[in-house]
Amino acid sequence: MKFALVTGANKSIGFEIVQQLAQKGIYVYLGSRNVESGVEAVAKLNAKGLNNVELIALDITDDESVIKARKEIGKKTKVLDILINNAGIYGGYPQTALDSTIDQFKAAYDTNVYGVVRVTQAFIDLLENSSAPRIVNVSSSQGSITLHSDPTYKYYDYKGVVYLSSKSAMNMYTVVLAYEFKNTNFKINAVCPGYTKTDFNGHRGPGSVEDAGKRIAKYALIDNDGPTGKFFSEENNPETGEIPW
Repeated sequence: MKFALVTGANKSIGFEIVQQLAQKGIYVYLGSRNVESGVEAVAKLNAKGLNNVELIALDITDDESVIKARKEIGKKTKVLDILINNAGIYGGYPQTALDSTIDQFKAAYDTNVYGVVRVTQAFIDLLENSSAPRIVNVSSSQGSITLHSDPTYKYYDYKGVVYLSSKSAMNMYTVVLAYEFKNTNFKINAVCPGYTKTDFNGHRGPGSVEDAGKRIAKYALIDNDGPTGKFFSEENNPETGEIPW
């Protein structure tokens, strides 16, 4: 049996990712900052017959919480095959270059960048024990500097500087991490789930959580011939999925 950890997984896309991985027989640790919400999420999955899901209290902005989660999972398994860094925040409004506050930047980066670093560094030893470790950093095409420099990009006019820059920074972390594991079986990619209707965006997105979950799970399940160090958005490139950084 394979083991996976998904952060920010008590609802929306994270919850769907857990569900889809569990349906494939993977034992999934459902990371949730809010324990009560996490308990409810696990109960929903159990009610569907998915008993291979377990709640892990995990606040990715808190060093002690991450360390505790690592210890808890380490008591249960010596191997982690999949890490999906899904937890993220938008960062509030306004998000113009001159009106965004430093506190907005700090909050967004603490989750979207530093949180990814905290969790990855904490669990990397368990991942190294896997014969086919996979890391998926849930990104957004909004973090592509190349696309945001192109007036033909369909979201060109959506310039939320706090969120966009945090995802760009996380993307660079993905590139460097993949480079450092380039001669191993690690597959490490940044994947955009698409503009999805969730609480995250006030349910404005046209995409479904089911499709978003499939896009993320796909890269968590690639074989050893699969890509690494790439950026994928099937919404923006239905043919190959790959988009520029």
